[in-house]
Amino acid sequence: MTQSTTNVAEPLADGDRVDSATETFIAHRNLLFTVAYEMLGSAADAEDALQETWLRWAGVDLGTVRDRRAYLVRITTRQALKRLRDLGRRKESYVGPWLPEPLLTTPDVAEDVELADSVSMAMLLVLETLTPTERAVFVLREVFDLGYHEIAEAVDKSPTAVRQIAHRARAHVSARRPREVVSAAETRSALEAFQRAVETGDLRNLLNILAPDVVLLTDGGGVVRAALRPIVGAGRVADVLGRVSAATSLQPAQINGYPALTIRLDGEIDTVLAVRIDDGLITGLYAVRNPEKLSRVEREIALRR
Repeated sequence: MTQSTTNVAEPLADGDRVDSATETFIAHRNLLFTVAYEMLGSAADAEDALQETWLRWAGVDLGTVRDRRAYLVRITTRQALKRLRDLGRRKESYVGPWLPEPLLTTPDVAEDVELADSVSMAMLLVLETLTPTERAVFVLREVFDLGYHEIAEAVDKSPTAVRQIAHRARAHVSARRPREVVSAAETRSALEAFQRAVETGDLRNLLNILAPDVVLLTDGGGVVRAALRPIVGAGRVADVLGRVSAATSLQPAQINGYPALTIRLDGEIDTVLAVRIDDGLITGLYAVRNPEKLSRVEREIALRR
């Protein structure tokens, strides 16, 4: 991202400048939120990063900015990087497994297969294994297709270094991501079978759709009851799911671009359950129960690339 040194013929008046800055920010807000969320895995922290982005953007001389979208992405990336490092320290003291904050996404997110894959719970967990800079570079390059020079300015590295980081991050993610992008239809089919098995207590059918080495992660954040360690193996996972209360209600939802389930108790969302599927079987179950992470599954969130 470069800045133009060309002077405007008639500088904007203060009121016009503020209006123009506001319009530009609003026009790109969904994109900026998506950048921050993919880097942080937390909508609350993404919103804070956007607030800081706005405060900095509001003070920029717009006459010196050649590409406003790129400039805003750069500011957002830097704010997200700061928060990502702080978030890493917070996770060290987190009670039990940490899972990304689930989002109830708009239907168009699912239609953009690459975007849906990039914000899926499974992918966000893979991104958690990258360093902050690797994660920023991977997201900006692989998801948003930014050039190496633009990314270099955002992460304060040379373009050559960014190329090396991108190559390393890409290899790291490829080794850990789901083997293939699973369609929404396949995910929905697996979830429907899963839901029927849980609701009817049909252990045999439940075992048929769980991979032998399936992993269940439950995030209660130390606030509500949840397993403090991953639960591994189809038998153990089925045993836990078999104890789901008959008083609960399982309902389909579009979470992070893919079909998922919400579990309601007395009408209130108690758990969001997302899945990872490999070779037609459920290999990962991600149950978010921390109430602080469930506030955004009652209203749709628009994500953009």
